[in-house]
Amino acid sequence: MNQSQPQVKVAVVQAAPVLFDKASAMDKIAVTAKEAAAQGAKLIVYPEVFIPGYPRGLSFGARVGSRTVDGRKNWERYWASSIDIPGPDTQVLCDLARELGVYLVIGAVERDHEFSRSTLYNSMIYIGPDGELLGKHRKLVPTGSERLLWGVGDGSTLPVIDTPFGRIGGLICWENYMPLARMSMYAQGIDIYIAPTADARETWQSTIRHIACEGRCYVISCNQFATKASYPADLAGHQDLKEDAEILSRGGSAIVGPLGEYVTEPLYDEEGILYATLDLSQVVQSRFDLDVVGHYNRPDIFQLTVNTQKQDAVRSVKL
Repeated sequence: MNQSQPQVKVAVVQAAPVLFDKASAMDKIAVTAKEAAAQGAKLIVYPEVFIPGYPRGLSFGARVGSRTVDGRKNWERYWASSIDIPGPDTQVLCDLARELGVYLVIGAVERDHEFSRSTLYNSMIYIGPDGELLGKHRKLVPTGSERLLWGVGDGSTLPVIDTPFGRIGGLICWENYMPLARMSMYAQGIDIYIAPTADARETWQSTIRHIACEGRCYVISCNQFATKASYPADLAGHQDLKEDAEILSRGGSAIVGPLGEYVTEPLYDEEGILYATLDLSQVVQSRFDLDVVGHYNRPDIFQLTVNTQKQDAVRSVKL
């Protein structure tokens, strides 16, 4: 752990943009990041696919064996609202981080810009206070019907990033239920574990508290507070939501300490920004009796191999 700055103030933004509206998401990031920075936050975290929103409840007209024209149009709209990483929209976020002198961690739908330009990924980007893109993570396994929307990431995007106050990294939503993925984070010495999610159930709170206890790290969980009002009025597929309550995601963002206690209790049923000052000396103290990649490890029995090679669809080979 880098202990040059043993404390850091963090902010967790629980909000939602207008779905499929990239400009709405970018505007909300600018406003909330400036607010959080004015409160002294140096690390500001946003929910899973905040850009351009999590399309909860939508079917995209897909059933086994068939798709609809309207569903394909919704998909195109989602694609058009995604961003390239790196790319022009990413640069706007980098400029914002440099202006405010903060670290930004933002969930975004990423458009593949290397091959077909049509595959999307559920990604998390890390930006430093110097305005540099420090890294990204692509969700390894989209959950359930999410597989209609997003491709799968690979081991080349599992970064843990050094900062003056400790190492930051994380996993997205239900990939936090993958024990070996968590272990890959712990093995990189993670101190602040970031877990953006779309899961507002009580069981998710058990998950983030367990991760904090298991990894002896701070856990920042960030969810959207979303209502039907955040869906465009002209969206094909509104009928998918007719049986749903007005509040589609109640939130539940929270910050957990390295012994599993809440530093900031979950926020439900409203937008808001959570703040906390994290004391990184608590991470060291917590590992006195449990360090899953150190003294509480048995590499003579258990070993994990992580393939960090980028998995390109096409490789050019000179014969």
